[in-house]
Amino acid sequence: MQDESTLVHCEHVSAQSFDEVVAAFEAAVGAVNSEAFRKVVEASTGPDDFEARMRGSEGPSGFILFFQADHGAWMARAGFKARARLYIVGNPLIARTMLEHDIGVGLNVPVRVLIYEDPRTATCRLAYDLPSSLMARLKNDRVTAAAKSLDQKLSALAETATGASV
Repeated sequence: MQDESTLVHCEHVSAQSFDEVVAAFEAAVGAVNSEAFRKVVEASTGPDDFEARMRGSEGPSGFILFFQADHGAWMARAGFKARARLYIVGNPLIARTMLEHDIGVGLNVPVRVLIYEDPRTATCRLAYDLPSSLMARLKNDRVTAAAKSLDQKLSALAETATGASV
């Protein structure tokens, strides 16, 4: 099976430096590595306990950082100059609001965020694909409604980090 949908890509162009945007973004998200997350899941004794444990891992934005890749670091080793970091952020409590209606949502949550310095303009940008546009192909009204809520949360995080709207 193969289908097509329309993707909405968002970029917040900041007047702040790359380092300032990265610092603000990282301060706004809680962090948990995959091993720590696995342990939290295994230690949970039920839905209420799981929710409490997840709330304890959230940053002020309500998001949790699951993974980070510093593209600039490895590109420098390959002889290229770049400043770019890929982040995988989400929250199982937010994901649950969509996954309970269609497990196919799992392809696109948690979400990817790229913070990078545009080499042409030297401006810092925070980019992501709008979750509701990623979920639209599922054609599920309940998923779409929950994804639009995620859109707003992700946009608020981006604005907090960059000081700029789309």
